[in-house]
Formats: sequence, C-alpha cells, structure tokens
Amino acid sequence: MHETVIELLNSNAEHADEFQSRFDDVQDSQRPSVVTVCCSDSRVLQDHMWGNDQPGHIFTCGNIGNRVVQRTDSGEAVSGDVLYPVEHTGTDTIVVVGHTGCGAVTATYDDLTDGLSEPAGIEHCLSLLKPRLESGVESLPSDVSRTEAINRLVEYNVDRQIEFLIESDEIPSGVDIVGVVYDFQDVYGKRRGEVHVVNVNGEIAVEKLREKHPKIDSRIRRLWEY
Repeated sequence: MHETVIELLNSNAEHADEFQSRFDDVQDSQRPSVVTVCCSDSRVLQDHMWGNDQPGHIFTCGNIGNRVVQRTDSGEAVSGDVLYPVEHTGTDTIVVVGHTGCGAVTATYDDLTDGLSEPAGIEHCLSLLKPRLESGVESLPSDVSRTEAINRLVEYNVDRQIEFLIESDEIPSGVDIVGVVYDFQDVYGKRRGEVHVVNVNGEIAVEKLREKHPKIDSRIRRLWEY
C-alpha cells in the first residue's frame, strides 16, 4: 500500500480518538446550519477554513469550479449535492466558495480565449462554466494581466452560480445565499486563508453590502464591481 494511504490511516486513528463523543447527537440524523459549495482544490480546506470540528454543522460539497449547476435530461438544474440539505435537512443558508487562482476558472478562460483540449470528464465540467463566464471574459478591461483576469473571473463565477440559485424555483425564497472568495495568494490582503464576502443574495456593490451588514463590513471586499 502507498505510504500516503498509511499516513492517512494513522491520522484517521487520531481523529477517531478525538471524535469519540462528537457524533452522539448526529448519529441518526443531521440538521446542518449551512451548505457550502467549494472548489475541489487541495488547497481549499473545506471545514478547516471555518474552524469547524463539529459533525453535523456544515454540509460540504466540492467540485471543480464550485458549481451549483448540473445537467439533466430536462435541462439544467440545481445540483443535487446542494439541493439535498435544503430540501431534506432544513438548511437555510448556502455559501458559494470561490478561491484565488482557481484552476477551473483558468481552464475556462483559456478555452474561451484560445481553445483547449481536455478529457471528456473535465470538458463536461468546463461546459457548465463556459456559458456563465463568457460574458465576464468579454467584459474584462483590456489592461488587466492574466492573473488579474482570472481572479476577477473567480468573483464573476461566484456571482453567476448565485444568480442561478436565486432564479431557480427549487431554492425557497427564504434561503440566504452568500458568495465568498478564499484567498491564499495575497490577492485581497496579507492574511492567507482569509475568506472575503463578495456577494449576498445577488448584491455585489461593496458599499451597499457594508451598509447592510455592518458586523462584517471589514470582510466585504471585491476586486471587480462590473
């Protein structure tokens, strides 16, 4: 067996020792407070980024590009990963988590600008991102660098995912939908691993968001108000 798996099992043994009693209240059911949709990038630590060590608190979903959309026989729908806790466990908050330097956004940008050849599974994922990022690519200022373009599109992608959720009949109107960007590249500041709020229920204007949410005004920041 690969040494990495052995290391994982050893770490899991420590985890099991620590968590013996933490499953007492959630062994038979769950009522998570929030569902997060993160990019499945190894640098995005889905629970640890929130300091979460409580089973049953956060329902985590992960895929490349933090997508909330899946393609079905009847058309596009809210991904079942996201919809399940809203539909069945009473979860009333959705957080869409983008991150700086996102590889899926980068690949989509490259595909839209220069064309790209990827294996079928990856191409399928990009095909769900491309129609949502195309208008963003077209709107980018001509003087931005490639890195700046990617990170602006990270925000734009979060916005489009939230837009899809808001417009979907599958998501009740009372569900709060928040968009954030996880920064480990010193793009928004010097605190690596900090989360920055970029969208709340479709609103992206920073000053309006800060006025409406004064308790978190220092955490609200955007690179691009298009």
